[in-house]
Amino acid sequence: MIADHLFFTCINILLAWSVYVSLLTGSLSFAQGAFMAVGCYASGYFTAKMGLPMLPATGLAALISALIAALVGYPALRLRGIYLILATLGLTFCIRVLLENMDFLGGIGGFGGMKGGDLPKAAVAVVLIGMALWLLSISPLQRVFDAVREDDRVAAALGINVTAIRLIGFSAGAAIAAVAGMLYGHYMSFVRPENFDVTLSIYVVLYLVLGGVNNLYGAILGAAIMTLLPEYIRFLADWRPTVFGAAILVLLLFRPDGLLSFRPRTALSKHGRALDIPRV
Repeated sequence: MIADHLFFTCINILLAWSVYVSLLTGSLSFAQGAFMAVGCYASGYFTAKMGLPMLPATGLAALISALIAALVGYPALRLRGIYLILATLGLTFCIRVLLENMDFLGGIGGFGGMKGGDLPKAAVAVVLIGMALWLLSISPLQRVFDAVREDDRVAAALGINVTAIRLIGFSAGAAIAAVAGMLYGHYMSFVRPENFDVTLSIYVVLYLVLGGVNNLYGAILGAAIMTLLPEYIRFLADWRPTVFGAAILVLLLFRPDGLLSFRPRTALSKHGRALDIPRV
């Protein structure tokens, strides 16, 4: 039971990071459920139907998800605010309907035959992706992301290709979500399109908002709290959803910037001192 809770905590951390990477460039995505589904079904097809090992299947699934994100994101990321949110929500619905009508992937009845997902693999994925994001946070590329997020017009005036930077963040987030989908599918062995609906995407964003959107550690804390807290208040029985919702509401009221609101230090100045990212 504890292993199950820890496994799903790892999955939710990866999903929260997938939103975090996209949000680094100022693009809030509600399409992580769709990209998770692409990673799950694509890797499942490669392993269960084509007999590929899990590692290359994961790489191919992440690549497919990133390519779909790039194709969809090129026009969609020109939108801002609520319009971008609606576009990513629409993508989630489209992917679900598409999967329900693909008979070779089981259609609405679901797809099975996957195996091999477990807690150690999920933990390794969290460590590797976490290290990659930490390296990003201390690299000059982080400051490019910050410039695009804070003011895309000024960034464009400085010669930054805003569209390309946003596509990089959006596609990287899709690839991370695909890895989470691969682990989820190979752990559950059987999935259905309804497992990746818009509710999942909303929860993933909430993980990040609760923990804090300014650093990668907030995603860890938010995902862990929202995954583990409901399990450890089961003794409340029918009152559990109410108490859980009230706890989240109180946290957001007293910590509107998230539980971990600090920003990381990035590239070094010519004097060897870390440059702080200005707060919004």
